Amino acid sequence: MGRTRSDLKEFPDRVQRAVGHDLWGVQKGEIPPSAKLLSGFGSGKVWELRENDSSGTYRAVYTVEFKEFVAVLHVFQKKSKSGMATPKYEIEIIEQRLKDARMLYQRSQGKGS
Repeated sequence: MGRTRSDLKEFPDRVQRAVGHDLWGVQKGEIPPSAKLLSGFGSGKVWELRENDSSGTYRAVYTVEFKEFVAVLHVFQKKSKSGMATPKYEIEIIEQRLKDARMLYQRSQGKGS
């Protein structure tokens, strides 16, 4: 969704590989050790992968809401040094992309307008 692929390519190589490996596992039905359920999305199907590197902390947010595929909603470097909470503007991007993913999915199933 959005710029996730190009944003992921800006991550350090080690982080790209770790996120890619974890997402591959998610596609096979696994829950990677780096995955945490993201609260506030109701469905319980929005997860966050967390990777740390000497250059910073990185996040990849995805949903398993759709049977046929895993939708990667957003990837970003967490800049805030205080607290564990995901910044509000990042949550807003995730919410919009989740809404967009649902709409695209409904259209692909012939259920949208």
